[in-house]
Amino acid sequence: MKTQFRLRLVLALLAILLSGPALAGSQSILRKGNGPEVESLDPHKIEGVSAANVLRDLYEGLVAEGPDAQLRPGVAESWNVSDDLLTYTFRLRENARWSNGDPVTADDFVAGLRRSVDPSTGSHYAQMLAPIENAVAVIDGKLPPEKLGVTSPDPRTLVIRLKGPTPYLLGMLVHASTYPIHRPSMAQYGSQFAQPGKLVSNGAYRLKERVVQSHITLERNPRYWDDANTGIEIVQYLNTEDLNSEFKRFRAGELDWTYEIPAAQAPWIRANMPNEYKLHTYLGIYYYGFNLSRPPFKNNPKLRRALTLAIDRKVICEKVLGMGEQPADAWIPPGTTGHRTARAQWSGWPREQSLAEARRLYAEAGYTPDKPARVELLYNTHENHKKVATAIAAMWKQWLGVDVVLVNQEWKVYLQSRRLKSTTQVFRAGWIGDYNDASSFLEILQSGHGLNDTGYASKSYDDLLAKAASEADPVRREEWMHEAEAQLLEDLPVIPIYFYVTKRLVSPRVKGWSGNIMDHHPSRFMRLDG
Repeated sequence: MKTQFRLRLVLALLAILLSGPALAGSQSILRKGNGPEVESLDPHKIEGVSAANVLRDLYEGLVAEGPDAQLRPGVAESWNVSDDLLTYTFRLRENARWSNGDPVTADDFVAGLRRSVDPSTGSHYAQMLAPIENAVAVIDGKLPPEKLGVTSPDPRTLVIRLKGPTPYLLGMLVHASTYPIHRPSMAQYGSQFAQPGKLVSNGAYRLKERVVQSHITLERNPRYWDDANTGIEIVQYLNTEDLNSEFKRFRAGELDWTYEIPAAQAPWIRANMPNEYKLHTYLGIYYYGFNLSRPPFKNNPKLRRALTLAIDRKVICEKVLGMGEQPADAWIPPGTTGHRTARAQWSGWPREQSLAEARRLYAEAGYTPDKPARVELLYNTHENHKKVATAIAAMWKQWLGVDVVLVNQEWKVYLQSRRLKSTTQVFRAGWIGDYNDASSFLEILQSGHGLNDTGYASKSYDDLLAKAASEADPVRREEWMHEAEAQLLEDLPVIPIYFYVTKRLVSPRVKGWSGNIMDHHPSRFMRLDG
Protein backbone atom coordinates (compact mmCIF):
# COMPACT_ATOMS: atom_id res chain seq x y z
CA MET A 1 0.00 0.00 0.00
CA LYS A 2 2.82 2.38 0.88
CA THR A 3 4.49 1.67 -2.47
CA GLN A 4 1.27 2.36 -4.34
CA PHE A 5 0.75 5.56 -2.36
CA ARG A 6 4.26 6.76 -3.14
CA LEU A 7 3.75 5.94 -6.82
CA ARG A 8 0.49 7.91 -6.93
CA LEU A 9 2.17 10.84 -5.18
CA VAL A 10 5.09 10.85 -7.65
CA LEU A 11 2.70 10.72 -10.62
CA ALA A 12 0.60 13.56 -9.20
CA LEU A 13 3.67 15.77 -8.67
CA LEU A 14 4.90 14.98 -12.17
CA ALA A 15 1.53 15.99 -13.64
CA ILE A 16 1.65 19.30 -11.80
CA LEU A 17 5.16 20.03 -13.06
CA LEU A 18 4.26 19.22 -16.66
CA SER A 19 1.09 21.34 -16.68
CA GLY A 20 2.34 24.30 -14.64
CA PRO A 21 4.69 27.28 -15.15
CA ALA A 22 7.37 25.28 -16.99
CA LEU A 23 4.99 24.74 -19.90
CA ALA A 24 3.92 28.39 -20.03
CA GLY A 25 7.49 29.54 -19.58
CA SER A 26 9.06 27.51 -22.38
CA GLN A 27 6.61 26.16 -24.94
CA SER A 28 4.26 29.14 -25.17
CA ILE A 29 6.78 31.94 -25.79
CA LEU A 30 7.37 32.75 -29.47
CA ARG A 31 10.56 34.80 -29.97
CA LYS A 32 10.80 36.72 -33.23
CA GLY A 33 13.78 38.62 -34.59
CA ASN A 34 12.31 41.92 -35.75
CA GLY A 35 14.98 44.12 -37.31
CA PRO A 36 15.51 47.75 -36.27
CA GLU A 37 14.01 49.45 -33.24
CA VAL A 38 10.29 50.07 -33.66
CA GLU A 39 9.77 53.80 -34.14
CA SER A 40 6.28 53.84 -32.62
CA LEU A 41 3.34 51.66 -31.60
CA ASP A 42 0.85 54.31 -32.65
CA PRO A 43 -0.94 52.62 -35.59
CA HIS A 44 -1.51 55.90 -37.38
CA LYS A 45 2.10 57.09 -37.13
CA ILE A 46 4.24 54.04 -37.87
CA GLU A 47 6.47 53.84 -40.92
CA GLY A 48 8.65 50.72 -40.88
CA VAL A 49 8.09 47.00 -41.40
CA SER A 50 9.22 46.19 -37.85
CA ALA A 51 6.46 48.29 -36.30
CA ALA A 52 3.85 46.87 -38.68
CA ASN A 53 4.80 43.33 -37.62
CA VAL A 54 4.05 44.13 -33.98
CA LEU A 55 0.84 46.02 -34.72
CA ARG A 56 -0.64 43.12 -36.69
CA ASP A 57 -0.61 41.21 -33.39
CA LEU A 58 -1.89 44.09 -31.28
CA TYR A 59 -4.70 45.28 -33.55
CA GLU A 60 -7.24 43.95 -35.99
CA GLY A 61 -8.85 45.89 -38.81
CA LEU A 62 -12.20 45.47 -40.48
CA VAL A 63 -10.51 42.90 -42.71
CA ALA A 64 -7.83 40.46 -41.52
CA GLU A 65 -5.42 37.95 -43.06
CA GLY A 66 -4.98 34.24 -42.64
CA PRO A 67 -1.59 32.53 -42.22
CA ASP A 68 -1.24 32.55 -46.03
CA ALA A 69 -2.00 36.32 -46.17
CA GLN A 70 -5.33 35.66 -47.88
CA LEU A 71 -8.04 38.13 -46.87
CA ARG A 72 -10.69 37.04 -44.38
CA PRO A 73 -13.23 38.78 -42.13
CA GLY A 74 -11.69 40.64 -39.21
CA VAL A 75 -13.69 42.84 -36.87
CA ALA A 76 -16.21 43.03 -39.72
CA GLU A 77 -18.00 39.69 -39.95
CA SER A 78 -19.47 40.62 -43.34
CA TRP A 79 -19.76 43.43 -45.89
CA ASN A 80 -21.54 44.36 -49.08
CA VAL A 81 -20.73 46.67 -51.98
CA SER A 82 -23.11 48.95 -53.86
CA ASP A 83 -23.77 48.40 -57.57
CA ASP A 84 -21.68 51.47 -58.51
CA LEU A 85 -18.75 50.10 -56.41
CA LEU A 86 -18.55 53.36 -54.44
CA THR A 87 -20.13 52.37 -51.11
CA TYR A 88 -18.94 49.60 -48.80
CA THR A 89 -21.08 48.69 -45.80
CA PHE A 90 -19.45 46.64 -43.05
CA ARG A 91 -21.23 44.74 -40.29
CA LEU A 92 -19.11 44.44 -37.13
CA ARG A 93 -19.00 41.41 -34.84
CA GLU A 94 -21.16 41.67 -31.77
CA ASN A 95 -18.45 40.05 -29.63
CA ALA A 96 -15.54 42.25 -30.81
CA ARG A 97 -13.85 43.70 -27.70
CA TRP A 98 -10.98 45.96 -26.75
CA SER A 99 -8.37 44.47 -24.44
CA ASN A 100 -10.01 46.22 -21.46
CA GLY A 101 -13.40 44.69 -22.27
CA ASP A 102 -15.03 47.67 -23.99
CA PRO A 103 -16.97 46.82 -27.16
CA VAL A 104 -15.30 47.69 -30.47
CA THR A 105 -17.74 49.93 -32.32
CA ALA A 106 -18.09 51.49 -35.75
CA ASP A 107 -17.35 54.86 -34.17
CA ASP A 108 -13.93 53.56 -33.13
CA PHE A 109 -13.14 52.88 -36.79
CA VAL A 110 -14.52 56.26 -37.84
CA ALA A 111 -12.25 57.91 -35.27
CA GLY A 112 -9.22 55.93 -36.45
CA LEU A 113 -9.74 56.72 -40.13
CA ARG A 114 -10.33 60.41 -39.39
CA ARG A 115 -7.19 60.51 -37.28
CA SER A 116 -5.11 59.01 -40.11
CA VAL A 117 -6.08 61.76 -42.57
CA ASP A 118 -6.02 64.61 -40.03
CA PRO A 119 -2.95 66.77 -40.89
CA SER A 120 -2.30 67.30 -37.16
CA THR A 121 -1.58 63.57 -36.75
CA GLY A 122 1.33 63.64 -39.18
CA SER A 123 0.61 60.18 -40.57
CA HIS A 124 3.06 59.03 -43.24
CA TYR A 125 0.28 56.94 -44.76
CA ALA A 126 -2.48 59.52 -44.93
CA GLN A 127 -2.31 59.60 -48.73
CA MET A 128 -3.07 55.89 -48.86
CA LEU A 129 -6.63 56.72 -47.82
CA ALA A 130 -7.09 59.10 -50.76
CA PRO A 131 -9.70 56.84 -52.42
CA ILE A 132 -12.14 57.63 -49.60
CA GLU A 133 -14.53 60.49 -50.33
CA ASN A 134 -13.12 63.90 -49.24
CA ALA A 135 -9.87 62.34 -47.94
CA VAL A 136 -7.61 64.47 -50.15
CA ALA A 137 -9.34 67.67 -49.11
CA VAL A 138 -8.97 66.71 -45.44
CA ILE A 139 -5.29 65.83 -45.89
CA ASP A 140 -4.73 69.18 -47.59
CA GLY A 141 -6.45 71.03 -44.72
CA LYS A 142 -9.34 72.20 -46.89
CA LEU A 143 -11.99 70.22 -45.00
CA PRO A 144 -12.21 69.08 -41.37
CA PRO A 145 -11.70 65.34 -40.62
CA GLU A 146 -15.41 65.05 -39.86
CA LYS A 147 -16.10 65.41 -43.60
CA LEU A 148 -14.26 62.18 -44.44
CA GLY A 149 -16.56 59.75 -46.21
CA VAL A 150 -16.96 57.32 -43.31
CA THR A 151 -20.09 57.09 -41.13
CA SER A 152 -21.56 54.83 -38.45
CA PRO A 153 -25.36 54.54 -38.72
CA ASP A 154 -25.29 52.34 -35.62
CA PRO A 155 -22.59 50.85 -33.34
CA ARG A 156 -22.19 47.75 -35.49
CA THR A 157 -22.43 49.30 -38.97
CA LEU A 158 -19.66 51.21 -40.76
CA VAL A 159 -20.14 52.81 -44.17
CA ILE A 160 -17.18 53.87 -46.36
CA ARG A 161 -17.91 56.03 -49.40
CA LEU A 162 -15.32 56.22 -52.18
CA LYS A 163 -14.62 58.88 -54.78
CA GLY A 164 -13.97 56.19 -57.40
CA PRO A 165 -13.91 52.41 -57.73
CA THR A 166 -11.10 50.99 -55.59
CA PRO A 167 -10.63 47.27 -56.25
CA TYR A 168 -7.90 46.99 -53.61
CA LEU A 169 -9.93 48.56 -50.77
CA LEU A 170 -10.36 45.34 -48.79
CA GLY A 171 -6.61 44.68 -48.93
CA MET A 172 -5.96 48.25 -47.82
CA LEU A 173 -8.18 47.76 -44.76
CA VAL A 174 -5.63 45.32 -43.32
CA HIS A 175 -3.14 48.19 -42.97
CA ALA A 176 -2.40 49.89 -39.65
CA SER A 177 -3.55 53.29 -40.92
CA THR A 178 -7.11 51.94 -40.99
CA TYR A 179 -7.10 50.45 -37.47
CA PRO A 180 -9.64 51.67 -34.91
CA ILE A 181 -8.68 53.81 -31.97
CA HIS A 182 -9.74 53.32 -28.34
CA ARG A 183 -11.17 56.78 -27.84
CA PRO A 184 -11.19 56.89 -24.00
CA SER A 185 -7.46 56.04 -23.92
CA MET A 186 -6.74 58.73 -26.49
CA ALA A 187 -8.71 61.25 -24.48
CA GLN A 188 -6.94 60.31 -21.25
CA TYR A 189 -3.35 59.94 -22.43
CA GLY A 190 -3.12 61.92 -25.65
CA SER A 191 0.04 61.16 -27.62
CA GLN A 192 1.23 58.80 -24.85
CA PHE A 193 -1.64 56.32 -25.33
CA ALA A 194 0.59 53.74 -27.09
CA GLN A 195 2.83 53.10 -24.07
CA PRO A 196 2.89 49.95 -21.89
CA GLY A 197 0.22 50.16 -19.22
CA LYS A 198 -1.79 52.59 -21.34
CA LEU A 199 -2.25 50.95 -24.74
CA VAL A 200 -5.68 49.38 -25.23
CA SER A 201 -5.75 47.25 -28.38
CA ASN A 202 -8.29 45.01 -30.08
CA GLY A 203 -6.13 42.24 -31.57
CA ALA A 204 -5.17 38.77 -30.41
CA TYR A 205 -2.47 40.24 -28.13
CA ARG A 206 -2.00 43.13 -25.75
CA LEU A 207 1.14 45.09 -24.91
CA LYS A 208 2.96 43.86 -21.80
CA GLU A 209 6.42 45.42 -21.99
CA ARG A 210 8.63 47.55 -24.20
CA VAL A 211 12.36 47.93 -23.59
CA VAL A 212 13.86 50.38 -26.09
CA GLN A 213 16.68 48.92 -28.22
CA SER A 214 15.94 45.49 -26.79
CA HIS A 215 12.49 43.94 -27.13
CA ILE A 216 8.71 44.23 -27.05
CA THR A 217 6.67 41.63 -25.18
CA LEU A 218 3.04 40.89 -26.00
CA GLU A 219 0.68 38.65 -24.04
CA ARG A 220 -2.44 36.86 -25.17
CA ASN A 221 -5.57 39.03 -25.09
CA PRO A 222 -8.31 36.93 -23.45
CA ARG A 223 -10.96 39.39 -24.64
CA TYR A 224 -10.15 38.99 -28.32
CA TRP A 225 -13.23 37.65 -30.11
CA ASP A 226 -11.39 34.56 -31.44
CA ASP A 227 -9.15 33.97 -28.41
CA ALA A 228 -10.16 30.31 -28.27
CA ASN A 229 -8.14 29.72 -31.45
CA THR A 230 -5.04 31.69 -30.43
CA GLY A 231 -2.13 29.28 -30.10
CA ILE A 232 0.66 31.30 -28.46
CA GLU A 233 0.59 32.81 -24.97
CA ILE A 234 3.55 35.21 -25.17
CA VAL A 235 5.20 36.84 -28.21
CA GLN A 236 8.54 38.62 -27.93
CA TYR A 237 9.82 40.87 -30.73
CA LEU A 238 13.57 41.34 -30.40
CA ASN A 239 15.55 44.13 -32.07
CA THR A 240 18.06 42.53 -34.44
CA GLU A 241 19.99 45.08 -36.51
CA ASP A 242 23.18 42.98 -36.28
CA LEU A 243 22.41 39.98 -38.50
CA ASN A 244 25.43 37.97 -37.36
CA SER A 245 24.39 38.33 -33.72
CA GLU A 246 20.84 37.36 -34.65
CA PHE A 247 22.14 34.27 -36.45
CA LYS A 248 24.15 33.25 -33.40
CA ARG A 249 21.13 33.72 -31.14
CA PHE A 250 19.01 31.52 -33.41
CA ARG A 251 21.62 28.76 -33.39
CA ALA A 252 21.81 29.04 -29.60
CA GLY A 253 18.04 28.52 -29.35
CA GLU A 254 17.33 32.08 -28.20
CA LEU A 255 15.14 32.91 -31.22
CA ASP A 256 12.38 30.97 -32.98
CA TRP A 257 12.77 32.87 -36.21
CA THR A 258 15.05 35.51 -37.62
CA TYR A 259 14.28 38.78 -39.33
CA GLU A 260 16.79 37.96 -42.09
CA ILE A 261 20.04 36.07 -42.53
CA PRO A 262 23.55 37.47 -43.07
CA ALA A 263 24.47 37.26 -46.75
CA ALA A 264 27.92 35.85 -45.99
CA GLN A 265 26.34 32.88 -44.21
CA ALA A 266 23.80 32.06 -46.96
CA PRO A 267 25.76 29.23 -48.64
CA TRP A 268 26.47 27.54 -45.29
CA ILE A 269 22.86 27.93 -44.17
CA ARG A 270 21.47 26.43 -47.38
CA ALA A 271 23.81 23.47 -47.07
CA ASN A 272 23.51 22.84 -43.34
CA MET A 273 20.10 24.17 -42.24
CA PRO A 274 17.70 23.25 -45.08
CA ASN A 275 14.79 22.58 -42.73
CA GLU A 276 15.10 25.97 -41.03
CA TYR A 277 15.88 28.05 -44.12
CA LYS A 278 12.78 29.70 -45.67
CA LEU A 279 12.99 31.52 -49.02
CA HIS A 280 9.91 33.09 -50.63
CA THR A 281 8.91 35.67 -53.22
CA TYR A 282 8.18 39.01 -51.56
CA LEU A 283 6.15 42.00 -52.72
CA GLY A 284 8.93 44.54 -52.32
CA ILE A 285 11.70 46.52 -54.03
CA TYR A 286 15.13 47.60 -52.77
CA TYR A 287 16.15 50.93 -54.26
CA TYR A 288 18.18 54.11 -53.86
CA GLY A 289 16.41 57.44 -53.74
CA PHE A 290 17.76 60.72 -55.11
CA ASN A 291 17.18 63.94 -53.18
CA LEU A 292 15.71 66.08 -55.96
CA SER A 293 15.33 69.18 -53.80
CA ARG A 294 19.02 70.17 -53.97
CA PRO A 295 22.20 69.69 -56.03
CA PRO A 296 23.72 67.63 -57.46
CA PHE A 297 20.56 65.74 -58.51
CA LYS A 298 18.04 68.54 -58.74
CA ASN A 299 17.34 69.21 -62.44
CA ASN A 300 20.11 66.81 -63.38
CA PRO A 301 18.55 63.74 -65.07
CA LYS A 302 21.75 62.88 -66.92
CA LEU A 303 23.70 62.32 -63.71
CA ARG A 304 20.84 60.29 -62.25
CA ARG A 305 20.69 58.09 -65.34
CA ALA A 306 24.47 57.69 -65.46
CA LEU A 307 24.56 56.39 -61.89
CA THR A 308 21.61 54.10 -62.60
CA LEU A 309 23.26 52.55 -65.67
CA ALA A 310 26.62 52.05 -63.93
CA ILE A 311 25.16 49.59 -61.40
CA ASP A 312 25.56 45.91 -62.23
CA ARG A 313 22.42 44.47 -60.63
CA LYS A 314 23.33 40.90 -61.53
CA VAL A 315 26.55 41.18 -59.51
CA ILE A 316 24.63 42.67 -56.57
CA CYS A 317 22.08 39.85 -56.59
CA GLU A 318 24.37 36.91 -57.33
CA LYS A 319 27.73 37.87 -55.81
CA VAL A 320 27.10 40.45 -53.08
CA LEU A 321 23.89 38.95 -51.69
CA GLY A 322 23.38 35.58 -53.34
CA MET A 323 20.07 34.77 -51.68
CA GLY A 324 17.64 34.68 -54.60
CA GLU A 325 17.03 38.38 -55.14
CA GLN A 326 15.98 39.43 -58.67
CA PRO A 327 17.64 42.36 -60.50
CA ALA A 328 15.12 45.19 -60.81
CA ASP A 329 14.60 46.75 -64.22
CA ALA A 330 11.19 48.11 -63.22
CA TRP A 331 9.48 49.68 -60.21
CA ILE A 332 6.55 47.31 -59.62
CA PRO A 333 7.59 43.85 -58.33
CA PRO A 334 6.66 40.69 -60.22
CA GLY A 335 3.62 38.98 -58.75
CA THR A 336 1.70 42.22 -58.26
CA THR A 337 -1.94 41.49 -58.99
CA GLY A 338 -3.28 42.71 -62.33
CA HIS A 339 -0.26 44.79 -63.39
CA ARG A 340 1.57 44.85 -66.72
CA THR A 341 5.15 45.81 -65.92
CA ALA A 342 6.78 48.75 -67.70
CA ARG A 343 10.44 47.83 -68.18
CA ALA A 344 13.18 50.46 -68.15
CA GLN A 345 14.61 51.51 -71.51
CA TRP A 346 17.92 49.93 -70.55
CA SER A 347 16.38 46.59 -69.61
CA GLY A 348 18.23 43.79 -71.38
CA TRP A 349 21.13 45.93 -72.58
CA PRO A 350 24.56 44.25 -72.63
CA ARG A 351 26.80 45.47 -69.83
CA GLU A 352 29.12 47.22 -72.31
CA GLN A 353 26.24 49.24 -73.75
CA SER A 354 25.05 50.32 -70.30
CA LEU A 355 28.53 51.47 -69.31
CA ALA A 356 29.12 53.35 -72.56
CA GLU A 357 25.83 55.22 -72.14
CA ALA A 358 26.60 55.90 -68.46
CA ARG A 359 29.97 57.46 -69.34
CA ARG A 360 28.43 59.57 -72.11
CA LEU A 361 25.74 60.96 -69.81
CA TYR A 362 28.21 61.51 -66.97
CA ALA A 363 30.40 63.62 -69.28
CA GLU A 364 27.42 65.55 -70.63
CA ALA A 365 26.41 66.32 -67.04
CA GLY A 366 29.74 68.18 -66.74
CA TYR A 367 31.95 65.69 -64.87
CA THR A 368 35.48 64.62 -65.80
CA PRO A 369 38.31 62.64 -64.15
CA ASP A 370 39.71 65.95 -62.92
CA LYS A 371 36.29 67.15 -61.80
CA PRO A 372 34.45 64.08 -60.51
CA ALA A 373 31.01 64.04 -59.00
CA ARG A 374 31.04 63.81 -55.21
CA VAL A 375 28.13 61.84 -53.80
CA GLU A 376 27.08 61.07 -50.25
CA LEU A 377 25.27 57.74 -49.89
CA LEU A 378 23.18 57.24 -46.76
CA TYR A 379 22.12 53.83 -45.41
CA ASN A 380 20.80 52.57 -42.09
CA THR A 381 22.67 50.13 -39.85
CA HIS A 382 22.48 46.65 -41.37
CA GLU A 383 25.18 44.30 -42.62
CA ASN A 384 23.55 43.69 -46.01
CA HIS A 385 22.88 47.40 -46.62
CA LYS A 386 26.56 48.07 -45.97
CA LYS A 387 27.63 45.34 -48.39
CA VAL A 388 25.38 46.68 -51.15
CA ALA A 389 26.42 50.30 -50.55
CA THR A 390 30.11 49.37 -50.61
CA ALA A 391 29.70 47.45 -53.87
CA ILE A 392 27.73 50.21 -55.61
CA ALA A 393 30.17 52.89 -54.45
CA ALA A 394 32.97 50.81 -55.98
CA MET A 395 31.06 50.49 -59.27
CA TRP A 396 30.46 54.24 -59.45
CA LYS A 397 34.13 54.87 -58.73
CA GLN A 398 35.47 52.25 -61.15
CA TRP A 399 33.27 52.98 -64.14
CA LEU A 400 32.63 56.71 -63.79
CA GLY A 401 35.20 58.08 -61.34
CA VAL A 402 32.59 59.23 -58.80
CA ASP A 403 33.88 59.99 -55.30
CA VAL A 404 31.42 58.39 -52.88
CA VAL A 405 31.18 58.97 -49.14
CA LEU A 406 29.25 56.27 -47.27
CA VAL A 407 27.19 57.47 -44.31
CA ASN A 408 25.75 54.96 -41.84
CA GLN A 409 23.05 56.00 -39.36
CA GLU A 410 20.88 54.22 -36.80
CA TRP A 411 17.30 53.63 -38.02
CA LYS A 412 15.48 56.55 -36.37
CA VAL A 413 18.21 59.07 -37.21
CA TYR A 414 18.35 57.74 -40.77
CA LEU A 415 14.58 58.21 -41.20
CA GLN A 416 14.84 61.76 -39.93
CA SER A 417 17.72 62.55 -42.30
CA ARG A 418 15.70 61.24 -45.26
CA ARG A 419 12.66 63.29 -44.37
CA LEU A 420 14.51 66.56 -43.73
CA LYS A 421 16.34 66.44 -47.09
CA SER A 422 18.72 69.15 -45.85
CA THR A 423 21.94 67.20 -46.42
CA THR A 424 20.92 63.87 -47.94
CA GLN A 425 21.98 63.22 -51.55
CA VAL A 426 21.37 59.51 -52.19
CA PHE A 427 19.68 57.26 -49.65
CA ARG A 428 19.12 53.53 -49.31
CA ALA A 429 15.45 52.55 -49.19
CA GLY A 430 13.07 49.68 -49.60
CA TRP A 431 9.35 49.52 -50.13
CA ILE A 432 7.08 46.62 -49.27
CA GLY A 433 3.55 46.65 -50.67
CA ASP A 434 0.93 47.40 -48.04
CA TYR A 435 -1.55 45.53 -50.20
CA ASN A 436 -1.20 43.57 -53.44
CA ASP A 437 -1.82 46.27 -56.02
CA ALA A 438 0.46 48.48 -58.13
CA SER A 439 -0.96 51.61 -56.50
CA SER A 440 0.79 50.70 -53.24
CA PHE A 441 4.12 51.31 -55.01
CA LEU A 442 3.17 54.14 -57.35
CA GLU A 443 1.45 56.37 -54.82
CA ILE A 444 4.51 56.85 -52.56
CA LEU A 445 6.10 59.02 -55.28
CA GLN A 446 3.10 61.29 -55.67
CA SER A 447 3.72 64.98 -55.03
CA GLY A 448 3.26 65.70 -51.35
CA HIS A 449 2.98 62.07 -50.25
CA GLY A 450 4.19 61.63 -46.68
CA LEU A 451 6.69 58.95 -47.73
CA ASN A 452 8.03 60.69 -50.84
CA ASP A 453 11.49 61.43 -49.46
CA THR A 454 12.92 62.12 -52.91
CA GLY A 455 10.95 65.35 -53.37
CA TYR A 456 9.81 64.12 -56.80
CA ALA A 457 6.95 66.29 -58.08
CA SER A 458 5.44 65.64 -61.49
CA LYS A 459 1.99 66.90 -62.48
CA SER A 460 1.75 64.45 -65.35
CA TYR A 461 2.61 61.54 -63.03
CA ASP A 462 0.07 62.69 -60.46
CA ASP A 463 -2.54 63.05 -63.22
CA LEU A 464 -1.96 59.46 -64.36
CA LEU A 465 -2.52 58.17 -60.85
CA ALA A 466 -5.63 60.33 -60.49
CA LYS A 467 -7.03 58.82 -63.70
CA ALA A 468 -6.26 55.31 -62.47
CA ALA A 469 -7.96 56.06 -59.14
CA SER A 470 -11.22 57.11 -60.82
CA GLU A 471 -11.24 54.41 -63.51
CA ALA A 472 -13.91 51.70 -63.20
CA ASP A 473 -12.65 49.64 -66.14
CA PRO A 474 -9.82 47.40 -64.77
CA VAL A 475 -8.12 47.16 -68.17
CA ARG A 476 -8.04 50.93 -68.60
CA ARG A 477 -6.94 51.37 -64.98
CA GLU A 478 -4.02 49.04 -65.59
CA GLU A 479 -3.03 51.10 -68.65
CA TRP A 480 -2.87 54.31 -66.60
CA MET A 481 -0.66 52.63 -64.00
CA HIS A 482 1.54 51.14 -66.71
CA GLU A 483 2.08 54.65 -68.09
CA ALA A 484 2.83 55.99 -64.61
CA GLU A 485 5.49 53.34 -64.03
CA ALA A 486 7.02 54.08 -67.43
CA GLN A 487 7.28 57.76 -66.54
CA LEU A 488 9.00 56.96 -63.25
CA LEU A 489 11.57 54.89 -65.08
CA GLU A 490 12.18 57.79 -67.46
CA ASP A 491 12.39 60.52 -64.78
CA LEU A 492 14.38 58.33 -62.34
CA PRO A 493 13.74 59.92 -58.96
CA VAL A 494 14.80 56.47 -57.71
CA ILE A 495 17.22 53.73 -58.76
CA PRO A 496 15.57 50.28 -58.79
CA ILE A 497 18.20 47.78 -57.62
CA TYR A 498 16.55 44.44 -56.84
CA PHE A 499 13.25 42.83 -55.98
CA TYR A 500 13.11 41.32 -52.54
CA VAL A 501 12.71 37.76 -51.46
CA THR A 502 12.13 36.87 -47.83
CA LYS A 503 14.89 34.78 -46.38
CA ARG A 504 14.92 33.78 -42.75
CA LEU A 505 15.41 30.91 -40.40
CA VAL A 506 12.36 29.38 -38.68
CA SER A 507 12.68 26.80 -35.94
CA PRO A 508 11.12 23.40 -36.70
CA ARG A 509 9.17 23.71 -33.45
CA VAL A 510 7.11 26.56 -34.95
CA LYS A 511 3.99 25.11 -36.54
CA GLY A 512 1.57 27.06 -38.73
CA TRP A 513 4.20 29.26 -40.40
CA SER A 514 3.38 29.79 -44.07
CA GLY A 515 5.52 31.67 -46.58
CA ASN A 516 3.56 34.24 -48.58
CA ILE A 517 4.16 37.18 -50.92
CA MET A 518 3.21 39.73 -48.23
CA ASP A 519 5.47 38.16 -45.57
CA HIS A 520 2.70 38.61 -43.01
CA HIS A 521 2.67 36.03 -40.22
CA PRO A 522 0.10 36.76 -37.47
CA SER A 523 1.29 35.07 -34.29
CA ARG A 524 -2.17 33.82 -33.35
CA PHE A 525 -2.02 31.16 -36.08
CA MET A 526 1.26 29.70 -34.79
CA ARG A 527 1.78 26.77 -32.46
CA LEU A 528 4.93 25.61 -30.68
CA ASP A 529 5.92 21.95 -30.65
CA GLY A 530 8.43 20.89 -28.04
